[in-house]
Amino acid sequence: MPELLDLAGPALAIDGCDAVEVALTRSDIALTRFADSRVHQNVARADGEARVRVVVDGARTGIAITNSLLPDALLRAARQARDIARISPRDPLFVGLTPGPQAYLAAGSDDAETARCPAEVRAQAVAEILSTLPDGVLGAGFVETGRIEQAIASSLGVAGEHAGTYASASILASGEDSTGYADGSSTALAGVDLTGLGARAAGKVELGRHPRDVEPGNWAVVLEPGATQVLVQFLAYLALGGKDFNDGRSALSGRLGERVCDERVSIVDDPLSPMLPGVPFDAEGTPKRPLTLIDRGVAVAVAHDRSSAAIAGTTSTGHALPPPNPYGPIPSHVVLQGGEASLDDLVAGCERGLYVTRFHYTNVVHPLRTTLTGMTRDGTFLIEDGQISAGVHNLRFTQSDLDALGAVEDVGREVQVSTEAFFGATAAPALRLSRFAFTSATAH
Repeated sequence: MPELLDLAGPALAIDGCDAVEVALTRSDIALTRFADSRVHQNVARADGEARVRVVVDGARTGIAITNSLLPDALLRAARQARDIARISPRDPLFVGLTPGPQAYLAAGSDDAETARCPAEVRAQAVAEILSTLPDGVLGAGFVETGRIEQAIASSLGVAGEHAGTYASASILASGEDSTGYADGSSTALAGVDLTGLGARAAGKVELGRHPRDVEPGNWAVVLEPGATQVLVQFLAYLALGGKDFNDGRSALSGRLGERVCDERVSIVDDPLSPMLPGVPFDAEGTPKRPLTLIDRGVAVAVAHDRSSAAIAGTTSTGHALPPPNPYGPIPSHVVLQGGEASLDDLVAGCERGLYVTRFHYTNVVHPLRTTLTGMTRDGTFLIEDGQISAGVHNLRFTQSDLDALGAVEDVGREVQVSTEAFFGATAAPALRLSRFAFTSATAH
């Protein structure tokens, strides 16, 4: 199989244009699903994409995309992009392609066992997850493995390529009147604690039997990493991108240097973290480096691509998304740094509150206020006198993301990883918050 960078050559050589950029992706992803504690589906997909951007007359750009990586298809896409560029208006925000060559650091992991993981191995992983479930408890979920190759090249000398693997697994355990959920991700299948996932989910089923009703209102909460990850992901999307920051549509616009969260909160976008399936370059070929966004509660930076950086009077931080891109740059390898507390410590420090496994169907209510709404799901419990005392029926929340992170009382030491199609990869610990707004109870 040819190297991705080798495929870009003919497209880069077309005439009649100022510059050409080719972004290539090749992926092999496989998924094993299970329900009622048995495997019911194996699927696998091999895919490729070439995204060609052509520049003519200094600031006219055209983009063509093809899912074929054959030489003729790439050359045809390059010519289509050139034709589009010739009839497109000049883009006043276009600042040119990244000049090359660039130096890229190592990122992620390319694990051979995960890359060639057969269905039988994923089925065995499912069996490991299910082995911890007691009688009367059924499991549903998935085990996914994948390898993704990416390359970026331009006629200006940019040339970078990367290959990395990832693995994810989840389980929803269901009992008579309670459920429990657990998931995990890593750069390799061996890094996912399969039996630990099953045990965690099964334990929540047992703790949550015969759930009670509780009144909505402002509650102290302990959030598992899965719930914390949602807050971090939406904060990156709503407030930490350079385009929205420049346009005054971010909650942090004009607030760099100000305290916006509790001092226990530090957030870094780190595509080079060994925990995450990172990539060493962005969609413009700019090298990626760790970027501190919030330092001990103080907003210190937002993510930029070449366009937003030029408007802000700074340089790209390596966060360009593939063009055409209406969102602007968004951090996609976000890490909320861990603290010193165990999960038991977090619970013990809460006299009365709610324990939340994860949030479900989270949506944006007010972007500038970072207000979100959604529901708890699959493991919501009452905490009394520093102990989990009972399961409770789920609640809807309506809460400012920044206000929640401003109410942090303690931070867990264990950081867990999640991979999600839109938000990328996220790593976050459990948190204890002094207040969190639940606005209604869900139907039983």
